[in-house]
Amino acid sequence: MQHQEHSHSQSAILGLQHLLSMYAGSILVPIMIASVLGYSATQLTYLISTDIFMCGVATFLQLQLRKQFGVGLPVVLGCAFQSVAPLSIIGAQQGSGAMFGALIASGIYVILVAGIFSKIAGLFPPIVTGAVITTIGLTLIPVAMGNMGNNTAEPTLQSLILALITILIILLVHMFAKGFVKSISILIGLVAGTLIAAFMGLVDTSVVADAPWVHVPTPFYFGAPTFEFTSILMMCIIATVSMVESTGVYLALSDLTDDKLTEQRLRNGYRSEGIAVLLGGIFNTFPYTGFSQNVGLVCLSGIKTRRPIYYTAGFLVVIGLLPKFGALAQMIPSPVLGGAMLVLFGMVALQGMQMLNRVDFAGNEHNFIIAAVAIAAGVGFNGTNLFVSLPTTVQMFLTNGIVIATVVAVVLNLILNSRDKG
Repeated sequence: MQHQEHSHSQSAILGLQHLLSMYAGSILVPIMIASVLGYSATQLTYLISTDIFMCGVATFLQLQLRKQFGVGLPVVLGCAFQSVAPLSIIGAQQGSGAMFGALIASGIYVILVAGIFSKIAGLFPPIVTGAVITTIGLTLIPVAMGNMGNNTAEPTLQSLILALITILIILLVHMFAKGFVKSISILIGLVAGTLIAAFMGLVDTSVVADAPWVHVPTPFYFGAPTFEFTSILMMCIIATVSMVESTGVYLALSDLTDDKLTEQRLRNGYRSEGIAVLLGGIFNTFPYTGFSQNVGLVCLSGIKTRRPIYYTAGFLVVIGLLPKFGALAQMIPSPVLGGAMLVLFGMVALQGMQMLNRVDFAGNEHNFIIAAVAIAAGVGFNGTNLFVSLPTTVQMFLTNGIVIATVVAVVLNLILNSRDKG
């Protein structure tokens, strides 16, 4: 299974690259929720640090190949974006207790349904996974563009130049470097881009100065959880959505590492995710899911083993306990991050297209329409305002491009391709 062994120092550097590529995405979730719920700076620091710490714990759980849990693929777990809107609504209407209570309940739900969910792995032939992974890449690209423009309505020329320089550095490393250096092109781009930004006076070092040295995750930091039915239902729907999204990530990684997934490994993967969400609820952070960003990195750096990701998990745990280190990663300016993301998300989309390349389109014209409609609906519905007239819960479901692409691909494949066999 292992095609290439990296030395421990190389694995650690590859692990750091994974950490930096998922870090901003992961701390965005607590930042967004805290801003909606009006948490104080101290509370936000608690949220970010605990969040990063639990990302490490969740990733570590998922890397295992045990009888009962762990998918055993080079997967990094980060905070689930689709949880931002529902958690903000629950927190605003019912208070923090209900928010974390709903998370605890949804974690238990995932652990319970993991076995049933893994049985539907047969619903994900290459036509479905190819379409879903292509959609994952394409729906993430606007996120990269937002970052390139510093997430403002009127991006400055400065942020544009910074993003383009970062992309250029990554491309140059990719063109002229060999072997290991080539595999850390994203890391080199992030570091070099940040240094250039520092000379332009665009790096804010106050985040490091303000961060405390040590931080301890505390159970029920925001008070006792309360269990409110509609909140729990909403988070169980979101958890199901996350499981669908993670399935795409697992299948993509299984494809990249030539490591076949059994029903049991899928079940154990979902189960680990459930445990992670449950722990998130108890320690008052947010739900975790397999991070699609990192599929692009596995693609780019060509790693086939889990060792670098063990380092990522270790770094996350340490950074979660020592917030000053975590704050260092927060110094990377958005445009620099956006430039690196653009390359990564393009990689993810292309990997989906490569999977579609193996599908028989000539002999089966149904496959053509399945992929076409799934990708178009996934990219088109993602974050659209088309459904504003519908209830919020329905909106959240319909505007998640990855989920729509999955549902459409699975349903169309069942209708069109099973009819032929019958």
